[in-house]
Amino acid sequence: MATRKRMSVSSTRSESPLVFAATPNPESEEWASAWKQVFAKDIIDSLVVAVDAETSVEDACEMLLSKDLACLAVKTPHGRSPQKSPFCGLFDFADVNAFLTFAATRHKISTDELREKPRVQEILRAAQEGKVPVRLVSNLSEKNPLEVLAHDANIVSLLSVFSRGAHRVLIQAPPPSSGYLGVVSDRGLLAWFMDYAQKTQALYRYLSVPLTSLTLPSLNLYMSVVAAKASDTVLYAMKLMSDEGVSSVAVTDDETGGLLSAVSVTDIGKVVVPAQSNQILSEPLKQLVIRIKEPDGSTDGVDKFPVYSVTPNNTLFYTMQKLLATNSHRVFVAEESPMSSSPSFSSMSPPNLCGIVSVVDVLSLFARIANVPGVDPTRMQRHRRASSTSSNDSYRSSGSFASRSRSGSRTSLQRLGSVGSLEGFQMRWAERVPVPEQT
Repeated sequence: MATRKRMSVSSTRSESPLVFAATPNPESEEWASAWKQVFAKDIIDSLVVAVDAETSVEDACEMLLSKDLACLAVKTPHGRSPQKSPFCGLFDFADVNAFLTFAATRHKISTDELREKPRVQEILRAAQEGKVPVRLVSNLSEKNPLEVLAHDANIVSLLSVFSRGAHRVLIQAPPPSSGYLGVVSDRGLLAWFMDYAQKTQALYRYLSVPLTSLTLPSLNLYMSVVAAKASDTVLYAMKLMSDEGVSSVAVTDDETGGLLSAVSVTDIGKVVVPAQSNQILSEPLKQLVIRIKEPDGSTDGVDKFPVYSVTPNNTLFYTMQKLLATNSHRVFVAEESPMSSSPSFSSMSPPNLCGIVSVVDVLSLFARIANVPGVDPTRMQRHRRASSTSSNDSYRSSGSFASRSRSGSRTSLQRLGSVGSLEGFQMRWAERVPVPEQT
């Protein structure tokens, strides 16, 4: 089995105006002052869609899929005291991925580990009773915290939240209302900064520097980039995203290690969950990528294969454009040209991965310009990694899943109980998740 290595790589970077902008100067102070004049409510990009706390996980997932939503707000359970907020948390595709991964790997959790995870115990008990309420799975990924700002919050207020790793913020309505105006996403804020920079020549000039000149936390990761081989299983990638606290993984060539594509938690929600067979979890990622790309061009006959990579010499502004154009939370940094647009996985010279740039990384740069305290774009990812209790490498082999028997899978999953089904599913979720036979 191959092992992903983590290694420190030093690099020489030239100083960027953005770095100096972290120290107050006339231009950065002018920008920050202007940002404080813009209300967060003015860039709301979606409404708050609520779901009852006792709604089943599968019904909540069906809402995400059928209504094409990125996230649901989970209502505070009735009787909970004190009733500080109408919502107790959020639920998104990262949580769906974490839940399915847990269902497939729970037999690896020891009794001692279970004692330290009261919520996991609650999920198991609820599953045995026949229904897992969405409140138990809300932020199971530890990437989806409930963040709320007042109606008069501004752009800098948003930066203070997003620069710590959150992906969305609920904006409260003005008092005396106890409702919410809507949601601002991290990509929505990034789009606002793109527009602002195009209207502000000095800032645009600062964003036109190459990535190599910036103090980005994950620009030079090399072998520490969270990646899976094209031959690895879908379930391996799901577990990797859950354990590493990331929303996507790079898919690399088995022989060269070059970047071929990417798979995200949203792909898991939109492609894996509706699949009619649990065999998809044992499929190689190469096949999943093909499934992901299949809908592209189905309406107009033109194939579309978004490029998820940039080079170290690309500018920060171009990278921001790429993040928005691919609707991604992160793009991968490759030392050579961006990856081939061909879905055939036959690139003769695929690019070499050297790092990533995320939406949070970019927003953290703006937060430093505005002198926001406590900027830490990798905080949530570090927390998730620290809380992970199992090894990725045990799940790399696809053969361990392919050799299971249907009866063995059914019997061992009875301990988890009936997890329910989405409309159109042929089987219960619990029966859909392959469990390796014990050896």
